[in-house]
Amino acid sequence: MKLTRRDFVKTGAALTWAGTALSENRERTSVMEHTDKDKINILLIHADQHRIDCLGAYGNPDVRTPHIDELAADGVRYENSFCPYPVCTPSRYSMLCGQYVHEHRGWNNHCTLAPEIPTFPKLLRDAGYATRAVGKMHFAPTYLDVGFDAMCLAEQDGPGRWDDDYHRELMAAGLADINDLEDQRQEYRRHARQEYWDSFGALPSNLPEEWHTTSWVGDRAITALEDWQGGGNLLMAGFVKPHHPFDPPANHYDLYDPDRLTLLPGWTTSCLPHDLALHSGYFPHEKLSEPVLRQVMACYYATIEHIDEQVGRMVSLLKRKGLYDNTMIIYTSDHGEYMGFHHLLLKGNHLYDPLVKVPLIIKYPSGVATARDQISQALTNNTDLAPTILAQAGLTPASTMHGVNLQESSDGHEMVFCELLRGNQCMARTRTSKLIRSSRPDGSLFFDLEKDPLEMENRMSDPAYGDEIRTLTKALESVRPSTLRPDIHLDYDAPVIKQPNVPPRDNKHREDIIAWYDAQMREALGIAE
Repeated sequence: MKLTRRDFVKTGAALTWAGTALSENRERTSVMEHTDKDKINILLIHADQHRIDCLGAYGNPDVRTPHIDELAADGVRYENSFCPYPVCTPSRYSMLCGQYVHEHRGWNNHCTLAPEIPTFPKLLRDAGYATRAVGKMHFAPTYLDVGFDAMCLAEQDGPGRWDDDYHRELMAAGLADINDLEDQRQEYRRHARQEYWDSFGALPSNLPEEWHTTSWVGDRAITALEDWQGGGNLLMAGFVKPHHPFDPPANHYDLYDPDRLTLLPGWTTSCLPHDLALHSGYFPHEKLSEPVLRQVMACYYATIEHIDEQVGRMVSLLKRKGLYDNTMIIYTSDHGEYMGFHHLLLKGNHLYDPLVKVPLIIKYPSGVATARDQISQALTNNTDLAPTILAQAGLTPASTMHGVNLQESSDGHEMVFCELLRGNQCMARTRTSKLIRSSRPDGSLFFDLEKDPLEMENRMSDPAYGDEIRTLTKALESVRPSTLRPDIHLDYDAPVIKQPNVPPRDNKHREDIIAWYDAQMREALGIAE
């Protein structure tokens, strides 16, 4: 018999992590009440694959994001914010520790942030903060201790799916995230439905809205925020969306009319040869038509609007509790999304701006000298978040953190850097130009962004830009030498948090959960035994 979500929550299993954390926080509060009242709170909201111009606050005419837009109006909107590596796990680790990927060696989605590397959650925890995370973190091991007292996870790819709280709860409720498994797991993707391929994964979710990952993460974030008293709290809420598959809940699926959407800047009617030569696409780029792109955009926007609803719930709760003014609220993403740029979709090609630029909105605590609705043109990188957060908490960043305190540095960086493909592709970008260095013969690109903001004309061989290319090459080499090829750091025995929702280290639990989901997928996709 399938349990309803309400029945399952009544069993108490869904809230084991919260109950433990609540108990620990109450004990901690009784001891530290005299100091915590002077601390700020920090809410870091982290989306996945959110293109910077797909928010109302950044000028998008179609997507409806009133709650995130209001955060931007209450704080600072950074117009030139970049990620250090446009892949989930490497980017997240860099944000946590303030290092580039070639330093922490977390090169792919199955890697470990070494325990000796300082992170801002660890430093906050050491200073007496209650630190918690909900949603998608994408760590290995799944409950890796990067500084959070408690984690309630909803993972998407890799073994974390078989360890996390979300998929255990789905299974207990007799539900399976068919769309996501079909898109993310190759053993099912090769049997995917024709409508999946025809739509490039833009389909309504098979799950009820309350079981969609966005709703689930929003609910757990609200549970965590309900426990906040006074100051000294950190919550990181990581959403799976708007990452593909583009599967909003069924009641959100028709919120946007594809034919009425404005195509985003950079759409071309065919692929550029050097893009196709690098990668043909998770979905074949050459088969992407304008009608399909419009349908994908409609679903992409619907998943963003769904996230915005959860942000609104969080902000409303903080205001009701009288904690909004004392809370630093950040909205950002691990990387962007091509969404039609150069006829590309998703990620995994050249380091073009729609992929490497990410939204960054910071609502600073009261008392910080920032004007309402401030717009910053500073060049920033998500490696700046660790020192910026720690500075707001009155703490000194670790010496290994390279970023700047954005509240004090109005100019940001003269140049920002990004890596991809284990350093086989690297970017150095100023306000007016971009060098993409490639290890492939004749694969490097240079763009004059003032004349060519859509990165259409490669000027790498143009002698008029020789001095500028040499300057960027020298700067890139000083940050990330071309000869550097560090190994991936992966340690499944690394320390994990100590909470009752963390599965045993022997991973024996995975056999049953994998078998259960496999049975659901075989039935849903008609896969023969």
